[in-house]
Amino acid sequence: MSQINLALEGLSTPEDLNRVTTALMMVDGVETVDIGRDWAEVDGNASRAALIEAVAALNGGYAAR
Repeated sequence: MSQINLALEGLSTPEDLNRVTTALMMVDGVETVDIGRDWAEVDGNASRAALIEAVAALNGGYAAR
């Protein structure tokens, strides 16, 4: 299991945090997600590209890098 750290943009409300957390948790291979308004730490076997794509797919003005 590995840890991937993401920088997040566009999150400002608790609802934003919940949406992004849920999207990250739905990615195959994700075990846990710890999130703040401008960062996320994801444990598991998911790829960085899949995590970034999951955040972008929300179409809420959110970005991960």
